[in-house]
Amino acid sequence: MTILKAPVSPKLPVLMHGADYNPDQWLHDPAVLEEDIRLMKLAGCNVMAIGIFSWAALEPSEGEFRFEWLDQVLERFRLNGIYAWLATPSGARPAWLAEGYPEVLRVGPNRVRNLYAGRHNHCFTSPVYREKVAMINSKLAERYATHPAVVGWHISNEYGGECHCDLCQEAFRSWLKRQYGTLDALNLAWWTSFWAHTYTDWKQIESPAPHGERMVHGLNLDWRRFVTEQTVAFCKHEIDAVKWANPDLPVTTNMYTLETLDYRKFAAILDVISWDAYPDWHSEPDNVKVASTFAFMHDMFRSMLRKPFLLMESTPSMTNWQAVSKLKKPGMHRLSSLQAIAHGSDSVQYFQWRKSRGSSEKLHGAVVDHAGHEHTRVFKDVAELGGTLADLSEVAGSLTPSETAILFDWENRWAVKDAKGPRNAGLHYEETVHDHHRAFWNQGIPVDVIGSEDDFSPYKLIVAPMLYLCREETGRKLESFVERGGTLVVTYWSGIVDEHDLCHLGGFPGPLRKTLGIWAEEIDALQDRERNGLSLIEGNPLGLSGRYQSRELCELIHLEGAEALGCYTDDFYAERPALTVNSLGQGKAYYLATRFEGDFLLEFYRAVTAQAGVTRVLDTELPAGVTAQQRTDGSSDFIFLMNFGDKAAEVALDGRAYVDLENGEPVEAVVPLPVNGIRVLKRDASPN
Repeated sequence: MTILKAPVSPKLPVLMHGADYNPDQWLHDPAVLEEDIRLMKLAGCNVMAIGIFSWAALEPSEGEFRFEWLDQVLERFRLNGIYAWLATPSGARPAWLAEGYPEVLRVGPNRVRNLYAGRHNHCFTSPVYREKVAMINSKLAERYATHPAVVGWHISNEYGGECHCDLCQEAFRSWLKRQYGTLDALNLAWWTSFWAHTYTDWKQIESPAPHGERMVHGLNLDWRRFVTEQTVAFCKHEIDAVKWANPDLPVTTNMYTLETLDYRKFAAILDVISWDAYPDWHSEPDNVKVASTFAFMHDMFRSMLRKPFLLMESTPSMTNWQAVSKLKKPGMHRLSSLQAIAHGSDSVQYFQWRKSRGSSEKLHGAVVDHAGHEHTRVFKDVAELGGTLADLSEVAGSLTPSETAILFDWENRWAVKDAKGPRNAGLHYEETVHDHHRAFWNQGIPVDVIGSEDDFSPYKLIVAPMLYLCREETGRKLESFVERGGTLVVTYWSGIVDEHDLCHLGGFPGPLRKTLGIWAEEIDALQDRERNGLSLIEGNPLGLSGRYQSRELCELIHLEGAEALGCYTDDFYAERPALTVNSLGQGKAYYLATRFEGDFLLEFYRAVTAQAGVTRVLDTELPAGVTAQQRTDGSSDFIFLMNFGDKAAEVALDGRAYVDLENGEPVEAVVPLPVNGIRVLKRDASPN
C-alpha cells in the first residue's frame, strides 16, 4: 500500500504549534525571555516564527550587526526543545535605510513617493533595497542556517502592494517588450484603438493611475501580472540569499490577502505553502458561512503544492482590526484550529505570542496577555490545544486526496472585477465560488482549489464558476477532460474574454461552446430585489424535481447539442433553458445559466457527485452545520467531524470500525457533537 506522507520538516515531523515571537520588543527586560520559555513549554508550543520585524534590532545602523540577542534566544530554544521558523526581516525596513536611500520607499498610483511608514512600504525593483535585503539575509544564513533549532526560513511577511516609481515603470515596459515583442502586437492585444489610445512609443506606457489610464483592461491585467512577477522575483532574490548556506532547510512565505498577488506563482519557488487566517467567528447566528469560506481558503492553499501547508498566523482570541473584533466562544478555538488541520495544515500558529505593549497591535489577541501569566481563559485554551495536537501527531504529513476540484484563477478574478458589464453593482465572484464549494463542504466531500494551468487528470469532477477569462488552451484542456470521462460544471459569465481581456468572437462561451453544447446569446442583469426561477423538467437524468430561485444574472442560451434539464420560470425568457447537460466523449458537461441559491446547489451536487462516482468522507447524511473532512497516510484515514451549527448534533457513522484518535477508544455508531464540537476519528484506509 502506498504511504501518503509528506512531513514539512524531518526535524519536527509532528503537528507544529506556536506563534509569532518578537523578543526584540523586550530586549530591555531579559526576564521576559526566561518567562516566555516557561510559558511556551506549558502551552505545548514546539515552534516559533521569530525575527519577522527585527531588522532595526539586527542592524541598528548601516553595516552594524547585532546578533547576540538572537543567539541567546535560539540557544534557549535548543535547550528546551523549541524550534524556530527564522524570518528574513524585509517586511519593514529600518529608518536609517529609508533616510539614506529614499528610492527604496514606494511611489503610489498617484505618483507621490510615500513617507517612511508602515510595512511593505518599499520598492521591489529598487537595486538598493535588493542589495540591503540580500546583505542582511546572507548574514542570517551564514550564522543560523545550520543551527539545530532552526526548522526553516520564513521569508519576509505577507508580501503585497505595488510601487509606481520610475524604476518600476521602466521594469514594466521591459516586461511588456518581452511579452509582446512589438508595439503593434501590444496595441492589438490591448485594443488601444478604442478612444484613440494607440501607443507609438514604449515610453508612453504608464501603469494604471487615478489621474491617468484606467480603462484599458488589457493594461490593467498585465500590470497585475507584472506586479506578481516582480514580487515573486524579489521573493526568490530573498530565498537565494539564504538557501545557499543550507539547501535542505525549507522555505516558506506567509500569504494573506487575495487582492494584489497571484499566490500560485509563488508555489514554484517555495518548499512549503503557509498562510494567515483570521475568520470573523460569531458574526452571524451560526458559523457555517464563515467556516465554509475559510475551508475554501485552506483547500486553496493546500492545493498549491498538493501537500500539507502551514497555518502560520491565526488569533487565539480576537483581532484588533475587524469591524467588530469578537472573542472566541468556548470550544471555538479548538474547533477553528483543528479545522485547519482537517483541511491539510500541519501547524497551528498564532499572531502573536506575547501582546505588544504599544503601537497599533497592542490590543490584538495573543497567547500571553498584558497580565503576563498563564491564568487566563485564552492561555488555557491554547495549552489544551497543545495537548490535543500532540495526541494527533500521527496526522502530521498525511495528505488529502480529492476527486473534485474547483477552478479559481487570480487572472480571472482580476478580469471579472474589472469588467464593465451587466452588474456593476456587483458580480460577486468570490461569493459564487464559495457557494459552490459550500455544497461539497455540506456533504463532506474533499475539494481541491486549482488553477487553469494545473493538471486536471486526478479529478472526476471539475467545477468552473464564472470562468469569464478563459484561454483557448484552458478550453481545450476542459474539453479533453470531459472527453476522457470527466464531469464538468460551468456557470453563466464564462468564456467571455481571452488572456488579453479581449472578447471571444463567434459566440459565447467561446472556447467552451463545443464542450457545453450551448450558445449564450444575451445575459440579463437582475436588480438585487429581483428573482427568477428554475423549473426542472420531469424525468431529467439527474432525477431532480421542483422549482428553485435564481438571482443576479440570467443568460439566454440556445441548445447546440446539449439537453435542457430545467427552464426559467419568469420574464420574457420563461421556458428557455436555464440548466443543461451535454454528453461529449465519455463524459458530461453541465451548464448553470443563472446564479442559483444554496439549496439548489446542494441538491444538484448531490446528484452530480453520485453520478460521477465521487465518494464522500462518510457514507452517511450529515446534519445541517456539520461537515466531515479526511486526511490519509495510505494506511489509515483520519476523519474530522466538525459542528459549526447553532445547535448540538449527532452523526450516524457508516458501519465501518472507528477509534477516537485522541484516546484510542472505539467509537459508537452515533457520534454526538455539541455546539463548536469536533471529534477526530481513525479508521483503516479506504480501498483504492
